[in-house]
Amino acid sequence: MNTLAEKPRLNWRLVSFLIVGAGVLVFIGANAHLVHVALSSQPDCVEHLKTQGRDGAYRAAGPAC
Repeated sequence: MNTLAEKPRLNWRLVSFLIVGAGVLVFIGANAHLVHVALSSQPDCVEHLKTQGRDGAYRAAGPAC
């Protein structure tokens, strides 16, 4: 007669592990993408001063080409 008592219970422990697992996978995937982009990108050549910087001006450490 009471159909509410026969309703299957939700396993909250399993649900919480699935949510945490999905979060960890997203975190690992985002970091892997960041490392891939950092290693595969190469900046273009830039003009830089051949002499030491003066008046606090920055210059490139060395040519990239």
